Amino acid sequence: MTIKFACAPIAWTNDDLPELGKENTFEQCISEMALAGYQGTEVGNKYPRDPEVLKSYLEPRNLEVASAWFSAFLTTKPYEETKKAFIEHRDFLHAMGAKVIVVAEQGHSIQGQMDTPVFSKKPTFTDEEWDRLACGLNKLGELALEKGMKIVYHHHMGTGVQTTAEVEKLMEMTDPEKVFLLYDTGHLVFSGEDPIAFYKKFSKRIKHIHFKDIRAEKQKQSKEEEWSFLKSVFQGTFTVPSDGCIDFETIIDMILEDGYEGWIVVEAEQDPALANPFLYHKKAKNFMDMLITNKLIAKK
Repeated sequence: MTIKFACAPIAWTNDDLPELGKENTFEQCISEMALAGYQGTEVGNKYPRDPEVLKSYLEPRNLEVASAWFSAFLTTKPYEETKKAFIEHRDFLHAMGAKVIVVAEQGHSIQGQMDTPVFSKKPTFTDEEWDRLACGLNKLGELALEKGMKIVYHHHMGTGVQTTAEVEKLMEMTDPEKVFLLYDTGHLVFSGEDPIAFYKKFSKRIKHIHFKDIRAEKQKQSKEEEWSFLKSVFQGTFTVPSDGCIDFETIIDMILEDGYEGWIVVEAEQDPALANPFLYHKKAKNFMDMLITNKLIAKK
């Protein structure tokens, strides 16, 4: 198959909220991913950063590295600072065999602020900041291409690139041969966007996918009660595919019809004490396998 499935470790140990899952070890995390039937993993803070050491843990479990998050500060700091950190990150992922690098602009981001409402205090960029972001991403894209890799931009709640309109502006301002897109179902629906229309609009730029579901009542509460992004996570706004309100059957049908090739990463930041990561991710894998198998059988 041209689609492979991975897990993000954030369900076992949350990098933004270290108290969530602090008791879960790296070894438990990757062992349960493999046991749940996944082929890959993204990289969390507990993962070894020496490629040979990390490979020694992943290879016996038949796991690959799909990608890893990179925080850019192109709107608020000199480009050279982001460039230096990016090259180190790129070289690590290249050594692990990854083909894409997840990039998210963190200049002015409120996603890590516990008391800042994620909707009413969402940051926006000035024209100058948009120019700096687009120019910087084009340069990072060139650096990725040096290693035969691609950057995929992660639209994200609580940042300056969250909505469909903001993603469209970024895609128009960047080189389509250098800057690609990550498609994240959970962040789109949380923000109030249409994930199906979004995929259709940007499918040619999408080179990496995150699947997470949304509990609609929690999303509504987050907006009405002005929760922060972190409080929204604490309260269980995100969950795995098949456990929320998103129409994944239509989305998977679109992805297959489009001929998407690459990783689909299940990423559902929840409190692991309340939502057992292994059981939830096994449930998601069974659900996706059933949908995709049924689609492939129907085609025959």
